[in-house]
Amino acid sequence: MDMLADDEITQAGLTGWRKLAQGLHARYLVDDFGTAARFVAALGEPGDALGHHPSVSIGKGYVDLKLVSPDAIYRDGATEHVVEWVTQKDVDLARRITQIAAEHGLTADPASVSVVELGLDTARSATIAPVWAALLMGDPDSQGRGSPSDEIRDATGRVPNLWFGDADEQDGPRQRFHVEVYVAPEAAEQRIAAAVAAGGTVVDDSGAPGLTVIADQDGNTGVVCVA
Repeated sequence: MDMLADDEITQAGLTGWRKLAQGLHARYLVDDFGTAARFVAALGEPGDALGHHPSVSIGKGYVDLKLVSPDAIYRDGATEHVVEWVTQKDVDLARRITQIAAEHGLTADPASVSVVELGLDTARSATIAPVWAALLMGDPDSQGRGSPSDEIRDATGRVPNLWFGDADEQDGPRQRFHVEVYVAPEAAEQRIAAAVAAGGTVVDDSGAPGLTVIADQDGNTGVVCVA
């Protein structure tokens, strides 16, 4: 299926789900592990029907779900790329999961979902990417997985994605690594305010609300992302 643009995902009007980075994310609050297990078990049938299932993480008091298609089609002019992104299949399953959660009496907590990715600015991503694929995953196939770029992605989702930003090869010594923190739109203002209250400084909000760059007291930067 074709990948969906961010505005198409927004127009779908999903309840309890937020598009962060490449996928759809939801958190449902549960009272105990048994409730969580019964809810997750109930997701099997609709997932089997679509041939598509969410990634699931169960913790104390919550069930986290992620939906993303590994075979979405991205068109760059006449060129097609197979990428990891949200498709209509994810939207359809998200709607069904919302119904199942309601049947189980569960409450969604969309403001608490977040995704962390790593960014590395470089002028030579094709050269250095194999080193990071080996270091992070031990798997050369993780380079460019689900992406038309050199981005490093773990198919199991255990290791944060590493993407490469553009940098001038003549740049002098400076911070090249930074953390990308994806949060729900309603949580961004509070997250930024908390970082500032802790001593951080907003150094670039020209891309807000999508991107807000924050520095700590040593000048290390992180980015709060809403996308």
